[in-house]
Amino acid sequence: MKKQLLFTLLGFAFVLNSCGTDTETTKETIAATVEKVTAPAKQLRHVVLFKFKEGTTKEAIQQVEAAFTALPNKIPEIKGYEWGTNNSPEGLDKGFTHCFFLTFDSEEGRAVYLPHPDHKAFGAVLTPHLDDVLVLDYWVQ
Repeated sequence: MKKQLLFTLLGFAFVLNSCGTDTETTKETIAATVEKVTAPAKQLRHVVLFKFKEGTTKEAIQQVEAAFTALPNKIPEIKGYEWGTNNSPEGLDKGFTHCFFLTFDSEEGRAVYLPHPDHKAFGAVLTPHLDDVLVLDYWVQ
């Protein structure tokens, strides 16, 4: 979609230029429009790391994974979601094995997510198995 708009703008610039329109004004207008079209929207990332209690069963961990993975379908403010397990060879994980990575469009979206009943229900699934959690939020630069 963005490529199509970009090509349309470039074609428009060519037509205007060939009609004797002020080239500098046209270039500035098109450059400003292209910047708006191609600039990524601000995104708020919510990173969650889990360390499970020793002895937590594989089945219990799979329940936690499934419960977290269900949240984006229940909470529309979650705009992006991915997760995975640690495979770093550095040995610096401090026992954290799972990383969940959520994206929000705004702090308001995150503010809806945090106390959301489905997020709270997920916490009830997680808590009996959780040894430690680390959460970090940041705006994408």
